[in-house]
Parts: sequence; structure tokens; C-alpha cells
Amino acid sequence: MTQVGQDSLGTRSTMKVGNQEVAYYSLKKASEKIGDVSRLPFSMKVLLENLLRFEDGGFTVSTDDIQAIADWQKNPVTGEEIQYRPARVLLQDFTGV
Repeated sequence: MTQVGQDSLGTRSTMKVGNQEVAYYSLKKASEKIGDVSRLPFSMKVLLENLLRFEDGGFTVSTDDIQAIADWQKNPVTGEEIQYRPARVLLQDFTGV
């Protein structure tokens, strides 16, 4: 299990799936540091998890970026850009592709 980011908020967790241990970034642990994120739309939670995964101390993703996503409902228009690196993409399959 390779760790990509710094995980300065301590959100990286592991769980056992079958006989393999996998890593994930816990939004529950994140909410202890950045405030309640349970009411964020699912799409914003995906962005938040992505920033937690790739947080690198501010080179590309900082804890301020993470906090901006957590505070999105309070301040939805900030003009800030975030670094998004999709690790997985889900698309509709109505085309039969």
C-alpha cells in the first residue's frame, strides 16, 4: 500500500478485504479536523477524498484547499482552483460502449 500524499490531517485508514489490506481516506476522520462534511453533496465528497489522497503540503494540494471544499456550503463561490487527479472515473453507459 503506497501512500501518495502527506496525510497531515491523519485521515488515511486501512481495512481488510478478503485476505488483502487496502487503504482509504476517511471522511469521518477528516470531519474531526475540518468540520462536519456529512451534508456535502456526494460529488463534493468525491473531490474532498481526492484532495485528502493527494495533499502534499501545498505544492499542489494544501490543507487550505481541503478546508475550502469542507466549507463549500458556507462559501460556494470562492474563485479558487483545486488540483483534481482522478483515480477512478464512473460514467453512464447509455451508449453501449
